This record gives sequence, structure tokens and C-alpha cells, in this order.
Amino acid sequence: MNLNTKLYFITDSTGFSEEEFLYRIEEAIKGGATILQLREKVKTTWEYIDLAENVHKLTKKYNVPLIIDDRVDVALAVGAEGVHVGQSDMPVWLARKLMGNDKIIGATAKTVLRAKEAYEQGADYLGVGAIYPTLTKVKTVLTSRETLMDICKAVPIPVNAIGGINKDNINALKGVPIAGICVVSAIMKADNPKLATLELIKREKELGLW
Repeated sequence: MNLNTKLYFITDSTGFSEEEFLYRIEEAIKGGATILQLREKVKTTWEYIDLAENVHKLTKKYNVPLIIDDRVDVALAVGAEGVHVGQSDMPVWLARKLMGNDKIIGATAKTVLRAKEAYEQGADYLGVGAIYPTLTKVKTVLTSRETLMDICKAVPIPVNAIGGINKDNINALKGVPIAGICVVSAIMKADNPKLATLELIKREKELGLW
């Protein structure tokens, strides 16, 4: 499966029934989301696996890779295409060892040093941010445009900007050689997830990312 991170959709099930949650995921995929990360911070392991299995049925239907946030055990349990590890999670090299060479390993990086370490340990792509304050985290450490630019130049793998990005502020990334953007609220909180995804892709095209 090709790794296309141009529109990396990260989910947030807070406040949604499972039916509505799955509907929003499918609409975002129909709108053009190229990769999807299931992120659940408070569910039990069984709840996480159960939801991941249902999400995976959808992503496989549309041939979109499913990435599980943090939890290698959940990723392995449902046969997900990959896992994403944050700076305080399992090290990239260990995630790679457990997941195998045919799976996608993503990592969070906020510095050039961290980016190089993640790449050298086997990461396939990086998420860099937060570019803007976000609604999904209580405490946000912002990443400057300059640091994002330096990280893009420091590693040969795809680098995605993440954190508070939407169709109205994405212009600030013009000229930065990112591979794509990661979004949560811009799609999850949209009245029309499919239309929101299409609008983000349109803005990315205007920036030359597509």
C-alpha cells in the first residue's frame, strides 16, 4: 500500500455515537482523505480494539491505510496498516521491531534532532507541530514555521504539519516543503465532513501540495 499523507485525517470520537463517528469517517474518506489515524485516549483496550475493527472495515473498503495512535497492541490485534508513536510513547525502533518491516510507522517530532532520530530508527513519516493552538489537547507546544522548514530539509521521509490547521489558515504553510497536513477538528467538527475534506484538498492544491 502506497504511503500518501497529503490529507492525513486524525479522528476524535468525543461526543459522537459510534454510528455518527463511523459515518463521519466514511464521508471524510469519500471526500479524499488519504490516510486515517484512529486516536482514542480514554477507551479500554477492548473498546479500542472493537472500534478499530469497525473503522478498519471502512478504511479497507476504500483502500485507505489505518494507523493506530500509540497502541502497537491494538494495531496488531486488528491488523492495521501502521501505528503512530508520540515523543513520550514507545520508541520508534521498538515499534518497528514489533510491527515488522511491512507496516507503516509514524512518529511525532518537534525538533530536528528528534526528527533525525525517528528517521534513523525506522519511521516512515513524521508529524510536526503544533503549528497552531489546537482544540484536542489541553496543553499545546507550538512549532515555528522555521523549525518545520528545517525538519523538512533534515530528513528524506514525508513530513506533515499538524495542529489547528484548517482551510482558513493553511496559507501560512505556503513555501514549506511538507508532504501534507494532519487535521482533526477541521473535519470532525465540520457540519459536512465530506465537503470539509474537499475544501482542504482544494486549499492544498492551491499551495501546490497536490
